[in-house]
Amino acid sequence: MRSLAFTITFCLAFALPAAAEEISLKDGTKIVGRMTAIGAEKIDVETSYGKVQLKRSDILTINFPENGFTPPGATDAHELSKAEPAAPRVDESLQGVRYVNKTAGFSLTLPPDWIINPDIRRAPATMTCLSSRDKTRFLLVTQEEYPGSLESYKELAMLSARKNLATFEELAQSNATIDGKSALLVFYRGTPQKGVPIGFLSAVIQSGNTFTKVSVWCVDPLFHDMQPLFEKIVSSYRSSGQISTAASANSK
Repeated sequence: MRSLAFTITFCLAFALPAAAEEISLKDGTKIVGRMTAIGAEKIDVETSYGKVQLKRSDILTINFPENGFTPPGATDAHELSKAEPAAPRVDESLQGVRYVNKTAGFSLTLPPDWIINPDIRRAPATMTCLSSRDKTRFLLVTQEEYPGSLESYKELAMLSARKNLATFEELAQSNATIDGKSALLVFYRGTPQKGVPIGFLSAVIQSGNTFTKVSVWCVDPLFHDMQPLFEKIVSSYRSSGQISTAASANSK
């Protein structure tokens, strides 16, 4: 455990932006500083008044104002012109660990501390944005029609990721079966502009000409520990086969 903490501290020391993070606590306190170590239960933050240690359970949100990070699957602001279709109004619910999306006709099983996150910008193909309650782990689902193969759609998804990240490295790819359908699992990592390195897992699922991409991510030093949970989340994807008119029209 000591060596892991040292590794995380070492990585963050070179990867963190010069601009400070804004950390909001559940009691209303806001702390401005730079994260210097991330553990399973606590986060060390260097502030203008010295070093403080925060319990992850006390953290409400962590904002990186200078990151300029657009989640994979979301579209840059300048591309969301009036000619682009608006993101669909999504009929979704989260009861306990079961997430149901009636608009796109699917469900997921999530950890008990996750929420529907309204703060992540939604592009037209975005069906949901979810996160852990402390907003350190994220999930985004996109769904759209595409006439090509599973492999070619995956390559397009990776091109989009390269565009949104200052650095990009594809780590691994494997075939999978999710919800009885052919899928690809893609592991990659990258760094937003002036941001913290992030580890990603995207599951690309094909059903005829409909492609669903379930992407999960967190800061790279924690990704290895989160990987089994992330794989379990994306593998829990189940389609009901009933897509609403709004979602169907949006994908054309």
